[in-house]
Amino acid sequence: MVNKSLSLIGVPTDIGAGHRGASMGPEALRVANLLARLARRGLDVVDRGNLQGPLNPWQPPQNGYRHLPEVVTWNKAVHEAVYAELAEGRLPIMLGGDHCLAIGSISAVARHCRDTGKTLRVLWLDAHADFNTADATPSGNIHGMPVACLCGNGPQELIELGGQVPAIKADVVRQIGIRSVDEGEKRLVRESQVSIFDMRHIDEVGMKRTMEEALAGVDENTHLHISFDVDFLDPTIAPGVGTTVRGGPNYREAQLCMEMIADTGRVGSLDIVELNPAFDKKNQTARLAVDLVESLFGKSTLIR
Repeated sequence: MVNKSLSLIGVPTDIGAGHRGASMGPEALRVANLLARLARRGLDVVDRGNLQGPLNPWQPPQNGYRHLPEVVTWNKAVHEAVYAELAEGRLPIMLGGDHCLAIGSISAVARHCRDTGKTLRVLWLDAHADFNTADATPSGNIHGMPVACLCGNGPQELIELGGQVPAIKADVVRQIGIRSVDEGEKRLVRESQVSIFDMRHIDEVGMKRTMEEALAGVDENTHLHISFDVDFLDPTIAPGVGTTVRGGPNYREAQLCMEMIADTGRVGSLDIVELNPAFDKKNQTARLAVDLVESLFGKSTLIR
């Protein structure tokens, strides 16, 4: 059964992003009543407040990476915070911040799975594959690189974060909703063992079949980590992100995705990232994200 002790960890930085504003994401989720809505589901939820880290210097890339020292500092803080919650038997929910922070959170989850003998499965809900490298990236923004870094393809300081290189094997990742992959990145993704369920796949077989495939093999020994980039959703329902890509899952598809994950009872950790209130309308995207996270923790239309 899913862990009923949850810890919210705010990580207010847009250090890896190409737009300012994701640093305001944690507060927007709090304003949308994330804690109260989860507590209403009978969950024990504690807000640990925000982690501290360097300010965004807003500099051009150096050697293919923007803000690498600051990204490393933030991710070390995330790694320690997430690992500490897991060690206490709690389920960490990282409130980002941009998606580069998943390097810290997922390396911590992988370390915890090694400690406990659990099998890790990562569900990467995103419009982007995030498999860029210094050579392939058009921008140098590290929020386009976390999956590559976790799989051992990136700067030494980031790939070593979890104490093991690579932090995860590519075959534990299931990417869902992908519809934007940079030219150089396509080759890297193909060469890896990452399973990608892109929007064409979802269009062809439907969200139900897609999620059955993505969750195949999950059992009582599986730790499910959900890395939920809000730009996974179609921008018509979720405008509050820095990198919108048309043609994402609609409201019902996103709800079904979350409900089917919840049905496994194996959710062990969660990232909510790339929420950018600067692009939002009256906090609508944050409210939608909270609604979907409730479904991830068991809210459904009928008592099932």
